[in-house]
This record gives sequence, structure tokens and C-alpha cells, in this order.
Amino acid sequence: MKKYNVAILGATGAVGQEFLNLIEERNFPFDNLKMLASKRSAGKHIEFMGKDYVVEEATDDSFDGVDIALFAGGSASKTFAPAAVKAGAVVIDNSSAFRMDPEVPLVVPEVNPEDIAKHKGIIANPNCSTIIMLMALKPLHDMGKIKRIVVSTYQAASGAGKDGMQELQDESEQIVHGESVNPHVFPVAKLPKHYQLAFNAVPQIDVFLDNLYTKEEMKMVNETRKIFHQPDMPVTATTVRVPVYRSHAESVNIEFEKEVTVEQARKAIDAFPGACVRDNPENQEYPMPLFTSGKNDVEVGRIRLDESVEHGMNLWVCGDQIRKGAALNALQIAEYMIKNDMI
Repeated sequence: MKKYNVAILGATGAVGQEFLNLIEERNFPFDNLKMLASKRSAGKHIEFMGKDYVVEEATDDSFDGVDIALFAGGSASKTFAPAAVKAGAVVIDNSSAFRMDPEVPLVVPEVNPEDIAKHKGIIANPNCSTIIMLMALKPLHDMGKIKRIVVSTYQAASGAGKDGMQELQDESEQIVHGESVNPHVFPVAKLPKHYQLAFNAVPQIDVFLDNLYTKEEMKMVNETRKIFHQPDMPVTATTVRVPVYRSHAESVNIEFEKEVTVEQARKAIDAFPGACVRDNPENQEYPMPLFTSGKNDVEVGRIRLDESVEHGMNLWVCGDQIRKGAALNALQIAEYMIKNDMI
């Protein structure tokens, strides 16, 4: 089997570390592996599959000879993606920098793999919440054509990276021991006001926009429309940060154009690759972050008809946003390209 030269930009962060876990788990066919990060992290050592790697500072020259560049996200994407493409690499980017660029495919491999072929060097990974939601909705959309989506998310601290997870842990310990907390990550680190996440729920993820929605909420709206190729699809979102380490949960309400039964929905979701049904109310079985953290599959449960509207349905969806919501989705794009001789 052919092997590929791979670079990971953001190798020391939460998503970068998950890339490494998945590359080993999935036996990804790499030859040379280059670990890249900011100047602050350069020089760190990462032990991976029995070999010691030194993290290099990312520069425009870092991508010479690289076939696949996995970008973990952040502002570095805008800086280095053009240089990587110029060097001949295919960039699979986890940031929001290129998602709504009409020249850049926005891809969930199980949902719209055909869009990968349209790339011009860069392929964008959708927002983690969008990926998790669409893994549940794609099989239903294929069956009954969804005409409206209303989603509320319950997003884990790890959506803010290692700093978010650490702050939740620190605050929890401080509160339990009767100590004061000094939050600085949530809702947004760069904003002047911060709230504790421990024992709390914060109804703001990212900054507010002129329409009073947050940037995170509009990402879900706009990305869903782009991935489904329905620019006018009615979608509305409310995104909330909750005190969970990892794995996002979502309450999704949908309206179909025609009748879809609960049993039909369960069968369609269970047959869809990367999704599974955990839905047994009699035995109190339903998806929870407790079950999906560290797992690849998105779980769907609490499937029930919305009795307030014709052809309506409610779902409860959980998925690990560092895995399927980020690193796994990107790696699956690379695997699809390899399988179809696109690299």
C-alpha cells in the first residue's frame, strides 16, 4: 500500500493529539510524519508509535514534500493553508477559515463525499456541532426530506480545547473545597467578561452577531445549508456550554415533508455508517456524553413524534466532538481520497 507524507499543524493541542490517536488506531498509511505548532510549542517532544518527534515551528516552508496536511484549527489556518497548497499538499482544515468559501468543499464523508472532488487544495471540516447533528439527520433527510431544523446544543468544555477542559476541572475542585474561582475561558477567552462553567450552563459560544445569534449558532445554520446544498433551508440554533469534559449533546426538532414513523427513523439511523441508535425508554437507555466520549459513532435516541406539528420529530443526539466532530472527520476525508486515488 502506498504511504503518504503527513503534517499535523497544531500537533500539541487537543485535536492534534486526537489525530495521532486515530492515525495509530486506524493504521493510517503514513510514511513521514511532521509535527507542527506555534513558536510557543516548538521544541516539545511527542512520543508516537515508538518514535520521538520534535515539534517544529510552522512556517511557509514546513510543507515541502507533504502530501496531506491536517490542520487542527485556529488562526494559523489562514496563514499557512495557501503555502501548504502551493507546496503540493492537500489541506484538510478544522478551522472556520474556509468553511463558507464557495471554492472550498465543506465535507462530512458519510453525508456529502461527492463534494471532495471539487477541492482546489483545501477541504474544510465543518463545525463539530454541525457534524454531529448531520450524522443523525442525513439518513432521515434521504428518507423524508427535512424542511425545517430547530436545534439546541449542550456543548462540552473540550470544545474550547485543553484550556477549557482544565478550567472546568480546576473550578470543580475549587468549588468543592469552598475556594473562589477565577474564570478566564468561558464564554470566550478574548472577551472582557467571563463566567464559571462548573455547576453552570453558559448560553453563549463564540461572539454575538448583529442578528443576536452567536457566531457558533450561525455556523450551524450556514454550514447545514451548504452541506445539504439547500441555501434557503430553514434552520435555527441555540448553543449552550455545559460542564461536561467532552462529547456534545443536541436536542434536534425537525419537520419532514411527509410522514416518517419512529420505527422508520430508528432503522434508517441504525443502518447509517457512523451513527447508531440507543433508544429504549422502558429501560432508561438513551445517548449521553458518558457513553459517547472517546467513541467514533454518533448516538441517537429519544426519537419521538412532535405532536405539536404535522410530520414533526424530536431527537437527542450525542457525539464526541474531538473525534467525529473534528479529528476523525478530517482523517476520514483523507482516507476517502486515498481509497479513491484522489491524492
